[in-house]
Amino acid sequence: MGGVDRISALPDEIKISILSRLKVKYAIRTSALARSWRHLWTHLPCLRLGLRPYQDRLGGNTASVTTDWIERAHHLVSSLRGPLDLFELIHRFTSDQAPLIQRLLHLLLQKGGVEKLYLEFLYHPQLVHLPPFHSLKVLQLCKCHVLLPNGFQGFRSLTTLELDHVQISSDHLNFLIHTSNNLTTFLGSEFLVSEDPLSITITSPLLRHLTFEIDDSIEKVSVSSAPCLEKVEIMDCILNRTDSSSKKLAPVALGLLVSVATVSSLNLESNILRSLSLVTLPIDFSFSQLRSLSFDFYIDTMNERMCDAFFWLLRSMPFLEELNLLYEYSGQINRVVILMEELLGKESDGISCLNQTLKSVTISTSDIMNAINFGKYILLNAKVLKLMKFHCLKWSYVEPGIIEELQKAEVTPSNAKVVIFCDNEGVTINVK
Repeated sequence: MGGVDRISALPDEIKISILSRLKVKYAIRTSALARSWRHLWTHLPCLRLGLRPYQDRLGGNTASVTTDWIERAHHLVSSLRGPLDLFELIHRFTSDQAPLIQRLLHLLLQKGGVEKLYLEFLYHPQLVHLPPFHSLKVLQLCKCHVLLPNGFQGFRSLTTLELDHVQISSDHLNFLIHTSNNLTTFLGSEFLVSEDPLSITITSPLLRHLTFEIDDSIEKVSVSSAPCLEKVEIMDCILNRTDSSSKKLAPVALGLLVSVATVSSLNLESNILRSLSLVTLPIDFSFSQLRSLSFDFYIDTMNERMCDAFFWLLRSMPFLEELNLLYEYSGQINRVVILMEELLGKESDGISCLNQTLKSVTISTSDIMNAINFGKYILLNAKVLKLMKFHCLKWSYVEPGIIEELQKAEVTPSNAKVVIFCDNEGVTINVK
């Protein structure tokens, strides 16, 4: 005996919300449930087509999408009743299918546009002419060759722009950023090398967060005008660069750093420090408003020059209050011992943040016994320090003697507190 169909009695808004959590093919099949469900899927606010992120990317399915699949995608978009909150397309396309992708994007435009657009073309970057989506707020492109159409006037509603493995000309990228007047977040990562290296000058009145990965495709990048910029992350994720390759990138890294001297938060990784260590650094440079520095590095890649560059950074940050270090280590004992001896021999003279402003230090590490020497340096020299945290990564091992080692440190501030977090449990150590 059948029961009462309470789900079908729900308001359409709730049923559409339920459908938006299903795969598209299952959402379409609900039309057969009852009259109240018929064609309800055409009001879906989100449409995700193709492979999900990270699905079938390592081995597995390597087949390119078929023309029939694209035609079905066209039919789906044509059946929708209005503009979309989200459109996501992730798949493998051949070079001759680029016009079909373009038809799909223009069909979205005819339907009223989209607020969040994510395109990722696996294996073979596809040519994309970006239509003028006036309501577009978030644009995420991966493995694309991007061209702006003639007469392009910008995405006036765009707040977030993320470009990963994208090929685009300097003129088009600079114009895209400049005309997106409401842009608050920009991420540029691993731009594809083209005939002309990228020369990027960022002008953005509301930009707050900039993440940029420097690589061989970049000739220059700087921030010309971004009065609201607060947080900057600068990366170079190629681990095994030669000195000559790192030195080539040094002017790019230094130029970007100098152009963001007024930010309050900065995140760097060790390859950037490596590049900086190979050039002459300005003596009178200062991050006048910086309060937080986060630094990711592999201890095995550090050397004396990189130590000098790191201390140059600290000297350039007179008002630094918070220092966060992600400290990786893979077992080169001799390198670590030499580095730590070099570190402990450094003078704190000229590092005004140690004397006046540095209040919090967090070290996340897989080798706390060797990280402790840096902790000692801070404890001995940071005169207004309030808290030092060691966060042991889950694969690390805390030696029994680590507490005794910390307790031997003669700290300058009488009220400094040291906490070791291991497996999310904190142990507070009183240092004398």
